[in-house]
Amino acid sequence: MWRKICVGDAAMERRVQLANDLPAVCRLGLATRGGDCCLTADDCWHALEVGVNYWNWCGADDGMGMAVRQLGKERERVVLAYQLEARTAEAAWRELERVLRTLGTDRVEVATFYYVEHESEWQTIAGKRGALTALRQAKEQKVVGLIGLTSHQRKLAAKIAETGVLDLLMVRYNAAHTGAERDVFPITQRLGLPVVVYTCTRWAQLMRPTPFDPPNFSPPPAREWYRFALAHPAVSVALMAPNDRKELDENLQLLDDWRAPTPEEEALMRQHGERVRQYRRWFP
Repeated sequence: MWRKICVGDAAMERRVQLANDLPAVCRLGLATRGGDCCLTADDCWHALEVGVNYWNWCGADDGMGMAVRQLGKERERVVLAYQLEARTAEAAWRELERVLRTLGTDRVEVATFYYVEHESEWQTIAGKRGALTALRQAKEQKVVGLIGLTSHQRKLAAKIAETGVLDLLMVRYNAAHTGAERDVFPITQRLGLPVVVYTCTRWAQLMRPTPFDPPNFSPPPAREWYRFALAHPAVSVALMAPNDRKELDENLQLLDDWRAPTPEEEALMRQHGERVRQYRRWFP
C-alpha cells in the first residue's frame, strides 16, 4: 500500500490508501477525545481544507460530530473512524445505529473494537453472538468499511491480527513507547495490515523537560513527535488530538515541512523518550 520509508528520507509519503475502495488519506490524522477538547466544527473544516481527511471521532457530540453532519458532498473525501465499545452483536447494532444517526451519515469507513485489553474480551467479541459478527454483516451492507481493533496490549493485538480477521490495527506508539517496533510492526508489515497510531506525544509528556535532560536541551514541539511516528514504515496514520485551534495550527506546520527526521533528530528524540519513560513511570 505504501513504499518503504527510511528515517532521514526527505520524500516521506504524505498520503496512504487504506483500502482500494476508500479515498487516499493524509497520514497525519485528526482525532477528538471529548472532555476538555475544544475543537470546533470550523477547526475540523480548517484541517480538511489543508488535506487532513482521516477523522477519528470519539463518540461525543462534539465539534467533529457537527462537522461531519455539515460535510455534504465533501463527505466523499473523509475517511471517518469510530471506536466501537460494544462486545456483543446486539449491542453493536444498537451502537452503530446511534452513531450513524448522531453523525447524519450512512456509514463509517473504519470501525475498531475499542480498547480490547484482555483475551477474554476478544473471545466474547469473536464468539457466536459477538460484535465481530455484527461488524461483518455491517461491512457486507456497506455500513462499515474496515474492521479494526484498538488496544494497548501489543502482543494481544498482534496475535489477533495473525488470525486474519482484521483489516486494520490501532495501537499506541511514540518515542517513549517503542515496543510496537518489536511486537506489532513486523507482523503487520508481513500481513500488509494498516496501522493507525495514537498517543504520539504521550499526552504531551514528550514536550516537557525531565531532570535527566542534558544541558540546554529543549524538548521538540508536538509536530516533531508526529514526524517521529510517521517516519516508521509500518505506520499508516498518526493521530493528533489537539485541544484547540492554536494547537491544531502548530501541529499542521508539519504539512509545510513534510519529511522524516534526520538520523541525528531521531536519535535525540529516542533519547528523550527514554528519559520521559524513566522519569514518569506512573504513565502506562
